[in-house]
Order: sequence, then structure tokens, then C-alpha cells
Amino acid sequence: QVQLVESGGGLVQPGGSLRLSCAASGTIFGISAMRWYRQAPGKQRELVATITPGGIADYRDSVKGRSTISRDNAKNTGYLQMNSLKPEDTAVYYCNFVIRSLDHWGQGTQVTVSS
Repeated sequence: QVQLVESGGGLVQPGGSLRLSCAASGTIFGISAMRWYRQAPGKQRELVATITPGGIADYRDSVKGRSTISRDNAKNTGYLQMNSLKPEDTAVYYCNFVIRSLDHWGQGTQVTVSS
């Protein structure tokens, strides 16, 4: 059984930074893609960033240049560094790991950008 535990969310002022972490535990035989999604109140969940096992990253346009996705394969952990945060970045952020073709989700962590 695989469990993903997220951390790092919180309240930050516009222009601030946060680093989200997502650690996988349990029986893991290698993680394929690691992804971060977010869901704002009243909106659909949207993909924020993806990173392949080899470290190739991709981002949605609205966060490009402000966010960096990374991973530590030895620790089964993924990260999302977010800088220059804007109020429109406010959402619950979820990590998603693909393990042996199955999707696994974190519990979500709240990010609130407000003055």
C-alpha cells in the first residue's frame, strides 16, 4: 500500500514563496511521473507541473518562470517550489505519483496567498 504525505502549504503574502513536499511511503517499485495539481474553490482541479523520472519538467503557462518542480528519487519525494506567488495561486495543492501505472494522490495542502 502506498501513501503520499504532503507538507509545506500555508498563508503567504503576494510575492512570497513556498515549497511544497510530497513523500511516498509503502511498497514502492519506482515512481514514474510526479505531478502537482491544484483546485481553487468553485473551480476544477488543474495540472500545475509534471516531472519525469529523468527530470524533464513541464508547467502550466500561468506558473512558468515562477515555479520549479523537482524530485529526489532516492527519497521517493517530490517538491514544488513556488515563487512570486499571486492571489490567484490560492488553492488546495495535491501531489500525484504514478506507480506501476496507478495514480496515487496526496491528501492536499492549502496554499493561501493574501495580504
